[in-house]
Amino acid sequence: MRILYVEDEKYLAEAVIHVLKKHKIDVDWVEDGESGLALAMEPHYDVIVLDIMLPKLSGLEILQSIRRRRVKTPVIMLSALSDVDDKIKGLDCGADDYLAKPFKTVELIARLKALTRRPALSDANNIEYQDLSLDTNNHTLNNVELTDKEYNITEMLFKNPDSVVTKQQILAHVWGAETAFEENYVEVYISYLRKKLKSLNTKVEIKTIRNLGYKLTYVQ
Repeated sequence: MRILYVEDEKYLAEAVIHVLKKHKIDVDWVEDGESGLALAMEPHYDVIVLDIMLPKLSGLEILQSIRRRRVKTPVIMLSALSDVDDKIKGLDCGADDYLAKPFKTVELIARLKALTRRPALSDANNIEYQDLSLDTNNHTLNNVELTDKEYNITEMLFKNPDSVVTKQQILAHVWGAETAFEENYVEVYISYLRKKLKSLNTKVEIKTIRNLGYKLTYVQ
């Protein structure tokens, strides 16, 4: 695995790189946004690990730029900011995962491995996960129709398989950041989706992660 690591905190970067190399993960490290953007355009990285607060260009600016140029390399955003709005902003800009500082390097490694196991888009209109296909045009899951809210939740889970998506993230993404809806609205729609998954006879499940949120996973 080869990653691009864009981080301006030198001592943190050196410590993280030391552990990553022990796990046979090759790392190209740069300290500013302009250098990060230049390297992020290269096709030979499996994952980009991108801090939000950077000199010259912010992590969000880099992310927006590479997604506009159709660079599909998975991106993990790093930030000392742990507010839901910051996470949603990164995800909405095209990030695949989000890790709040301070973090344990073993958690970063787990996220990296999860992203490299993630199936790519099979074509422009479908997102694949195991035996499921989410049609982004018709809003169907294996030809089963989804309501708008069911689709939005499913899309979020499909873009973050094997990773926890919090109730707050789902609320902000589906109902809006300023929503007055309660978390039980999410629980209701998750139950609807579980029934539809059951009807498809798939081994893919939406698991509840207690006090955190939900995770799309394949149960063998």
